[in-house]
Amino acid sequence: MEEQLSDILDNILGLLLLEGSYEIVEEAEGFSVSIETKDAGRLIGTRGESLEGLQLIVNQIMSKKLKEGEFKRVIVDVEGWRKQKEEELSQRAKEWGKQVLETKQDLELEPMSAWQRRVIHMVIQEMKGLMSESVNEGRDRHIVIKMQSEKPVPSEVEG
Repeated sequence: MEEQLSDILDNILGLLLLEGSYEIVEEAEGFSVSIETKDAGRLIGTRGESLEGLQLIVNQIMSKKLKEGEFKRVIVDVEGWRKQKEEELSQRAKEWGKQVLETKQDLELEPMSAWQRRVIHMVIQEMKGLMSESVNEGRDRHIVIKMQSEKPVPSEVEG
């Protein structure tokens, strides 16, 4: 699988006329690809949109080349941008969570991508007394951080 991923990356980066190198690391949950290039901005794009597109294309090609059950998710990072962004989001999520705990007011965040929302959900989940949910659809999808309700939601009983 790593060889197939390497071929895909060679082809895509070649088509984009980008010079650089990449490292592929196989992990339990999938593959991690770290790309180093002088032209990182082209691969990252505005707010990481090009990087998301690149990752989507790589994953779709991989899923078509492999048999069902063999597919492993590929996470692509360029010049450490994604890792740095995850760390920043994690820190900001803690600050937003503290703000909600202090003010007891819901906090609506700006729309963001699925992987960015996932980072925030994971941080808020670890904070006692808080919950988060994604609302709206498409480009307007964003997170609302709020206090956990005091009373448990009754479950429906079929009779």
